[in-house]
Amino acid sequence: MNAAHLDHVNLRIPESRVDDAVNFYRETLGFRLEDLDAYQAGDRPIFSVRLSATSIIHLSPSESFEPPEARNFDHVAIVVEETIEEVKAELGDAGVGIERESTPKGATGTAPAVYIQDPFGYRLEIKSSHAEI
Repeated sequence: MNAAHLDHVNLRIPESRVDDAVNFYRETLGFRLEDLDAYQAGDRPIFSVRLSATSIIHLSPSESFEPPEARNFDHVAIVVEETIEEVKAELGDAGVGIERESTPKGATGTAPAVYIQDPFGYRLEIKSSHAEI
């Protein structure tokens, strides 16, 4: 097999907290949502957070949601175009706390990142596409 890219990640969220997901992923982080209207109309069981032309996060509302546990989930890494200083400023302006900062090595190399949590306990690594100098 010759993989091209990671297409999507599927995260369960509490069915009763879809508004929290919309507020966090669209309003706070600024990502575009897809199929929210279809989900709300009962036509689709999920809706999606568009990260790039080739990558999305499916959000699957579930009555039986259980928060992720450290022993079976660590984080989803998202590379952004902004510098890490711009990311930290945007998160600070939005009132999002940063758990920690690091310079991890990933698929696109080593670059600065911050770690935050979404409203459901999922840790997100927000990694700058700008490598440290």
